[in-house]
Formats: sequence, structure tokens, C-alpha cells
Amino acid sequence: MTGAPKFTTLGCRLNAYETEAMKDLAAQAGMENAVIVNTCAVTSEAVRKARQEIRRLRRENPDAKVIVTGCAAQIDPDSFAAMTEVDAVIGNTEKMAPETWSRLSNGFIGETERVMVNDIMSVTETAGHLIDGFGTRSRAYVQVQNGCDHRCTFCIIPYGRGNSRSVPAGVVVDQIKRLVQQGYNEVVLTGVDLTSWGADLPGTPRLGDLVMRILKLIPDLPRLRISSIDSIEADENLMQAIATEPRLMPHLHLSLQHGDNLILKRMKRRHLRDDAIRFCEEARKLRPEMTFGADIIAGFPTETEEHFANSLKLVEDCDLTWLHVFPYSSRPGTPAARIPSKVNGTVIKERAARLRAAGDAAVERHLAAQPGRTHHILMESPEMGRTEQFTEVLFDSPQTEGAIVTAAITGIRGTQLTAA
Repeated sequence: MTGAPKFTTLGCRLNAYETEAMKDLAAQAGMENAVIVNTCAVTSEAVRKARQEIRRLRRENPDAKVIVTGCAAQIDPDSFAAMTEVDAVIGNTEKMAPETWSRLSNGFIGETERVMVNDIMSVTETAGHLIDGFGTRSRAYVQVQNGCDHRCTFCIIPYGRGNSRSVPAGVVVDQIKRLVQQGYNEVVLTGVDLTSWGADLPGTPRLGDLVMRILKLIPDLPRLRISSIDSIEADENLMQAIATEPRLMPHLHLSLQHGDNLILKRMKRRHLRDDAIRFCEEARKLRPEMTFGADIIAGFPTETEEHFANSLKLVEDCDLTWLHVFPYSSRPGTPAARIPSKVNGTVIKERAARLRAAGDAAVERHLAAQPGRTHHILMESPEMGRTEQFTEVLFDSPQTEGAIVTAAITGIRGTQLTAA
């Protein structure tokens, strides 16, 4: 291949965000004839898929440089460097540095340059490139936080992302102002552990303070959305914003992980089952149209059928709509990997399937309640947009991409709503 480098993104929205930043850095460095794989390490399966993708890309691009980065590369750089398909491995900090891309585009300086991965735990700042936002013509994503200070026993991500660090509120506000001036009608705040935003800033502000400041100082921002949060860290101002700010979208994705107290303790989570239920009840009382998504893990070590039943029941007790179900995958280097009482793999798959079925039923209930209601729909393409609760809506006639269209829901088509 020749020309601009190709990028492949695996994993989370944050990785997609960082890929956009890397595209700019690679272009500024004049890089050509390269393939960059931005890996994920959230599960062992994610790492396996990363290796599979690297091999596929090498076969399809035999003459290109293959550069591997992302969380899997940060956590285990030597194993990726040992792959014959890989020319260079760069860490999560290094991939945001202009000098890295200048060095890569000018050729390698020898075997020692093949691995450029430093200690992520020593990083104390969020890279400036990560606050420039990206998205479709309708929605922009702004990273306001990176890293995580918590050590859940199943999670390897802190070792790929480092400790929590926050982008100052003034910088965030200025960036969102620019995005609004560019015509974006919705901005999504993203981070690895979003509700920890501000803990490392002067005065230790909270996420709710940031949300209220954005909405106050940018009155012409039509819609603000929050990505995944840890509900136990929801602060008073965040709840106030949920209650009083219609421009804050009524959709929250919750990092719940399980519905049984004993398993939550073994996961080293900071909330109990009743905390999750209480938060959902309070948020919905403040904002009746609120919908919730949630991450839930099936088959964590020592999980019995009784423990699992509490996760299954949590879908109903919290009135969850959008489930992200993860079959437990043991990650070497995590405390959970050392727990001897593993759940049989077939049982894990079966429980994950039951959770997904509960999620499918929850989506059906949500969709069934929508026909006849009027929604303000942000158009992602001429034919499809999303409601305030992030539900997809199909239109019979083309709409303006990026516009917010007010329309009555006419019906249901599969897992999508329809509007005239």
C-alpha cells in the first residue's frame, strides 16, 4: 500500500477518539505506507482478536509498516513486539506525542526503537490532542478524563490507561464552544472513569460541577450527553442537572457489573445492589423519561446460580434497557485470575445468553411504549436519528443530517422506531 496510513480501532469509544487524534498526528508527520492497530485489553478475547487482526492486516498489506498501540500493547508490549507481523509497538502515552509519529515516519533507528512504551502510572497529564473532539456531523465526543484510580479485581484497564487525570473545566468549555460554533448539536463527555473527573484538579470539583458549568456557559449547546458513569460517585450537582436541565440527555450508562453483594465485594466494587437500585429510582424520580444502560459480567469466579439470579433480577429492579453483557474472561495479572473457583465456560455462555435475552426483552418493552410519543431526534444520517434516550429512529423521507427533528413515533421496525 501507499499513501495515507490505515487505522483499525478495537474496543471502546475512547480508543475511537484517540484514533482520530492519531490520524492528525500521523498526517502532520507525513507518515505513509503504514497500518496502525489501536488495541483493546478489556478481556482475553479482545487481546486474541487484536492478534488476529494484526495478522490479517499484515497479509493484506505485506509492504506496509505495522504499528501496534492501545491498551493491550501498553500492558504486554513484548508479546506484540515478538510477533513477526509487527514492526513497532507504542504505548498509550507515546501514541499521543507528535515526536513519536515523526520518528516512525522517518524510519526506525534500530531494534531498540521497535518498542516505545513507558510507565503509564507515571503520567500525570491528559494529552492535549484528546480534547479536540471528533464525531459525525451530528455528534462530537470530548474526552475530559483518562485513567482510573480504582482496582476492580477483574479489570486490567488501569494498567493500560494509568491513574486518573482530568482536563480542566475551562479547557473543556472552550473546546465545546468551538464545537458548537462548528455546528455540532450534541456533545458527549467521555472518559475511562468519568465520575472521578476533578479529583486531581484544584478544589477537587465533581462531574456535576463540570456539567452545570458547561450548560451555564454554553447556552447555545442544544444537547449534552454523558457516557458511562459509576453511579456510586454521582454527586449532588449531577443529580441537580438531571432534575433541572432538559439539555442533559435522559440516558445514562451505568458501570454495575453484577447484582449480588458478595460478588460485588469480590469484584472490589464500591457499591452494593441496593445502592444501584436506589440511584436508578432517584434518577427516574427526578427525570421520569430517564433510561439506563449497564455493563454486567456473567460467570465471575465463585458465581453460583443464586448469585447470577440477582444479576438477572437487577435488570428488572433497576429497570435497565440497554445491556452490555460480558462473559467473564480471566485476565492474567488481575486478582480475579487467581481465584480458584472458576465457573465452567459452558455455564458462563449460558448465563450470558440469559442476560442478553433479558436485555432484549427490556428493549422490546421500551420500544413498545414509544409509538404516539413525540421525540426530538438527532439525525445521524438522512434516514436515521436517535431520541434523547439514544433509541434509533428510522424516517421514511430524508432529513438533514446533524439536525434535531421533532417527530411523532409511528411504529416499530425490529429494534428501531419509525417516524414519518
